[in-house]
Amino acid sequence: MVVWNDPVNLMSYVVWVFRSLFGYPPAEATRLMLRVHHEGRAVVASGPLEKAELDCYRLHHHGLWATLEQA
Repeated sequence: MVVWNDPVNLMSYVVWVFRSLFGYPPAEATRLMLRVHHEGRAVVASGPLEKAELDCYRLHHHGLWATLEQA
């Protein structure tokens, strides 16, 4: 699953979402957030389609722009 950069959410909020939804430690959540910020996107999770769809929905519910991509 890919999270895309947006001009709305604060970087600290994105880190909080990654930590809350995926259980990432602070350093990993920050690294992923910086990749989204600097590169425009980051792969934040992978797995079975059903889980990825749920995770994508949860990210949308938290106001982040996320899409599914086949690996």
